[in-house]
Amino acid sequence: MSTATPPARPSATPRTAALAAAALTGSLLLSGCGTAAPSGRSSDAGATAADLHAQLPDRIRSSGVLRIGSDLTYAPIGFKADGGKPDGLDVDLANALGAVLGVRVQFSDVPFDRLRLGLQANEYDLVMSGMTDNPQRRDGTDEQARKVNDGLDFVDYFVTGTSIVAAKGNPQRITGLNDLCGRTAAVQRETVQAVLLERQAEACQKTGRKLTVTETETDDQALALVAQGRAAVDLNDAPVAAHAVQHGRGGGQFQVVGEQLQVAPYGIAFEKEDTALRDAVAKALDRLIRNGQYDEVLAKWGLSGGAVQSAVVNGSF
Repeated sequence: MSTATPPARPSATPRTAALAAAALTGSLLLSGCGTAAPSGRSSDAGATAADLHAQLPDRIRSSGVLRIGSDLTYAPIGFKADGGKPDGLDVDLANALGAVLGVRVQFSDVPFDRLRLGLQANEYDLVMSGMTDNPQRRDGTDEQARKVNDGLDFVDYFVTGTSIVAAKGNPQRITGLNDLCGRTAAVQRETVQAVLLERQAEACQKTGRKLTVTETETDDQALALVAQGRAAVDLNDAPVAAHAVQHGRGGGQFQVVGEQLQVAPYGIAFEKEDTALRDAVAKALDRLIRNGQYDEVLAKWGLSGGAVQSAVVNGSF
């Protein structure tokens, strides 16, 4: 398994400003859609830390540990810093949530395509790994609306979109998805970007110019294929794309091309029946938003443009 190169703390960049503009609409939507947890807008302003701790499931209160599954190869969202220590936006937010809930946070580094299976096998209590909240993941359905698993619940905590990443100089002159027809694109498997490329491949097939999609276990591997000239582009989340442009990845240098696509929220994922944990985490996130710690964490990573205004359960549509 490859791990992301630990970055210097990024400051706001022009790309971050673009993310802010794209995320603004999603952030406003999240303040009023979905199901706020669990009473209106999670309005437990008077609740103490002890109150929130008491709302956790017995298994977590007894152990004092909140186990989190995460793919730690996705800087700056989640990655391994020097010595293999988890770091990134998700890690800092998770540690802040654990402090509010009165528990210790423990991360398990798991390939992204195994995260849901590990959650359902009780290998960890929740997933926090830049996972997009969307109807298919919530309902456990595929693109043809066929039931394929039990689905997940989400507490939404950040808004972002998809970027198209090409080698620096954009040698194949890609400006959008339609330019991928007749070419090869790389993508991390089981991501929303993999679904997007699957749809684009169907559209390209109708033109007689095949889009070849190469799926990899990590986004680093997809970027390496771009750097080697074996793929025209990689599709990944905008913060990760911006980080690759700023720091390079897999020995290559990159640039973002075209417009940002499919803006949507990241969600902390829970099993459907684990409503007590879901609601306690939502209340803890609301507390971080109200007391300013949430904004501090996002600012640390140069990602303030993706902020949400409140914790919302299953807010994407």
